[in-house]
Amino acid sequence: VQLQASGGGLVQPGGSLRLSCAASGSIFRFYSMAWYRQAPGKQRELVALITSGGSTNYADSVKGRFTISRDNAKNLVYLQMNSLKPEDTAVYLCSAASSAGARYWGQGTQVTVSS
Repeated sequence: VQLQASGGGLVQPGGSLRLSCAASGSIFRFYSMAWYRQAPGKQRELVALITSGGSTNYADSVKGRFTISRDNAKNLVYLQMNSLKPEDTAVYLCSAASSAGARYWGQGTQVTVSS
């Protein structure tokens, strides 16, 4: 599985961004998909996850502000980020996980929240 993330950029506090992750392969719909982020000097953390069945889970720090979704017909997963805060600044990474436990990572996309 190859993953390609896009959509990062510079945004002011309170603004919005939508990240996209394009996945290769015909079995995308069977994978759980997730967004992680890693800020300088900090550990990588799970931001949001969506299972193959569409169930979602979010980090407490982004609940109510971020929404993860997927389009199985297009092999895409999205992260809509609203009400962005400076502490959301990080490299955001897309990840796929199979039911057998294999995990795949895409390259990151930088999100910077600053005035």
